[in-house]
Amino acid sequence: MKTIGEAIQEKPWVGWVLFLVSMALVFLLGIFTYTIVERRTEAQFAYTPLTDIDPLEPRAEVWGRNFPRQFNTYEQMADTSFRSKHLGSQRRDLLAENPRLVILFAGYGFSRDYNLSRGHTYSVQDVHETLRTGAPMKAGDGPQPATCWTCKSPDVARLMKEHGPEEFYAKALSDFGAEVVNPISCASCHDPATLNLRITLPALAEAFERQGRAVTRATHQEMRSLACAQCHVEYYFGQNNYLIFPWDKGMRAEDMAEYFDDHAFADWIHPLSRAPMIKAQHPDYEVFTTGIHYQRGVSCADCHMPYKTEGGQKFTDHRIQSPLNNIVNSCQTCHRQSEAELTRNVYDRQDMVKEVRTRLEDILVTTHLEAEFAWNLGATDAQMHEALHLIRHAQWRWDYAAATHGGSFHAPLELTRTIGAGIDLAHQARHKIAGVLHELGHTGPVPLPDVSTKEKAQTYIGIDLAKLEAEKQIFLDEVVPQWLAEAHARHQRWDERKADPDHMGSYLFD
Repeated sequence: MKTIGEAIQEKPWVGWVLFLVSMALVFLLGIFTYTIVERRTEAQFAYTPLTDIDPLEPRAEVWGRNFPRQFNTYEQMADTSFRSKHLGSQRRDLLAENPRLVILFAGYGFSRDYNLSRGHTYSVQDVHETLRTGAPMKAGDGPQPATCWTCKSPDVARLMKEHGPEEFYAKALSDFGAEVVNPISCASCHDPATLNLRITLPALAEAFERQGRAVTRATHQEMRSLACAQCHVEYYFGQNNYLIFPWDKGMRAEDMAEYFDDHAFADWIHPLSRAPMIKAQHPDYEVFTTGIHYQRGVSCADCHMPYKTEGGQKFTDHRIQSPLNNIVNSCQTCHRQSEAELTRNVYDRQDMVKEVRTRLEDILVTTHLEAEFAWNLGATDAQMHEALHLIRHAQWRWDYAAATHGGSFHAPLELTRTIGAGIDLAHQARHKIAGVLHELGHTGPVPLPDVSTKEKAQTYIGIDLAKLEAEKQIFLDEVVPQWLAEAHARHQRWDERKADPDHMGSYLFD
């Protein structure tokens, strides 16, 4: 075999080829090495703080000075143009779309006003604008407690530190109108010094403690769901409106129903059927834990806040949204099907769950109205007791399935099972009511009112929508600007105190 030198002597052009190849390799290795060094340098300085952030600092824009990439994506949640087949980020009047809800929630705030939520950046504004919070003209007014602020703003963590959770919960929502002005953002989930995910609200940790678990021992991947589970869960207001997660007997619908029965708890008494009702909030985490993605180790953030790369930096996209608006990064990192097929898979599951859920809604509306008819005929508490208990449990299972965000995709089997149990319970309730009507001498079908539109249904249950809207507008025009002005002045004091070289400790407390 000839040596390289001999080959070059016979064919000089071989030498030139080897030289050029060697130079190309050296050039490419140089570029590669430079890129590595540059990216390492970027990584070293990417999270170098430009300003100190108080651990309770609630303003996203202050955090954004240190974390501009995350803040820029967070701000994109202000765009509410996305709409999927069933949900999305647009404000939509769900009572107008589905008037059955007016009857199902009669006597409760959701029969007045029920809009599709628009995302985290609108969390405080939507509380101001919904008819469910009334029109409080001074501190202490209004139908809702301060507990309703808990999941709406990082200002709450500061107020709980200042007042203590019990005192905070015991106040009225309007007592903290000027204090809670910053929507859900960075401080809700992160430690500014380490960027570690953290639990800022007490209810989740308290629920874990009652189960003999410690949330502080959760892994980082678990925290990518538990940070969301601070709020995206089922909860209720206990004594003095203390916020509690009803997980002591388990996290399925029937487990929590048993818990509520044991505590003789009801959110309200339905004015038509007189059943003691439970309002499901949004048991998103509970439903998610029964689905295949959770079982495979996927977190909430993996799909709703996928990683993205910008300028060589990998970071979490803080535009928290439906994965259907970002299928490439949210779904196709694991699934190789086309975007059209993945979307179709989601819609198929949602359609099937909605079909059976709507059947239960129809039965429940009829059951409430038939119960009202029985009361009007002179039914007694003893005659109606069993039927009311069945109505309570049937509607709880419907609401558990209806109130969860995305649950029909997260766990379609679990929701179908839960709705099926609700249908059975609702039919049992109707059977009991039919027996009561027979005892009262009524035979034949029950005459039912026309509640086929939002307007007809609200009129039937006695809601004066025009009056409520007029009161709300006065509140929005006169009270909310005062709250925001007070908050702006407080923020200015914080910044002045922070700029003072002699300030000590937190700058968020006057």
